[in-house]
Amino acid sequence: MNRILNLLAILSTTVAFSQTNPDVFIANIDSDEEKTTISGLTNLSNDPGYDNQPSFGTDHLLLFAGNNDGQTDIFQMHSRTGRKMLAGGSRAGGEYSPQLTPDGRGIAAVRLDTTGLQRLYIYDKMGDSTVLIPDLMVAYYTFFDANQIVGCYIEDESLNLFVHKLDEAKTYTLLKDVGRSFHKVPGQNSVSYTVTNEQDQQDVYLLDMETLESFFVTQLPIGVNDYAWLDDSRIVVGSKSSLFVYDTFDKKDWVKLADLDASVITDISRIAVNPSGNKIALVGIPK
Repeated sequence: MNRILNLLAILSTTVAFSQTNPDVFIANIDSDEEKTTISGLTNLSNDPGYDNQPSFGTDHLLLFAGNNDGQTDIFQMHSRTGRKMLAGGSRAGGEYSPQLTPDGRGIAAVRLDTTGLQRLYIYDKMGDSTVLIPDLMVAYYTFFDANQIVGCYIEDESLNLFVHKLDEAKTYTLLKDVGRSFHKVPGQNSVSYTVTNEQDQQDVYLLDMETLESFFVTQLPIGVNDYAWLDDSRIVVGSKSSLFVYDTFDKKDWVKLADLDASVITDISRIAVNPSGNKIALVGIPK
């Protein structure tokens, strides 16, 4: 747990650090023209240690940072079989925020070494690693495409929004003091991120990847730091044992999407949705 705290100590207000031994859950999403329903909630990781930061590599391949005898390593799990395995073996230090690379040939992750060095790496199928962005203490990130990474890095006790272009080996810093949740928006030429507003709540913005201009979308509910996109227009968040959705087309208030079984999960935080939009991964405290 000390490695987790060291990784993002500046985020002292985030939900993750108040959680005790979170697990990764998965559920089905069924949508039609009239409604969206969530069903089949299952605890995938089911481990007494820390399991967090899920991301879908494909519709059925889920990656997450998981407990490996007290160390945080990259795990992968196929949602159809429920089989959990290490992705590339165990390494010294801790690994966080694993994501499949856009070409599907490697896994990217933030690694915090035992020396205190923190960088974003890519791991090949043999488990060998290469630094993606040298000299940058990346905290959170997402891939926009095979050439562009959007995220935040730690500098002077703040999280700074950046865009890194791999072909130029150049990092563009756009903004200071952003949040931890970054997502490529389905079907759009944009990446979403959050900023803490004057009410100490998280505002969601869209970053246009052509102009690098940002546009306000909405404010997350009180106490919520994490979200995901259900599709190209709807944002989903979790609070306690419930899910809420905001439609950027209707631009009304947050609407309750589902009440999940409070005897199974509570304190929902991070969320991921698979490419087809029919599976949702949730981080929460098992009951």
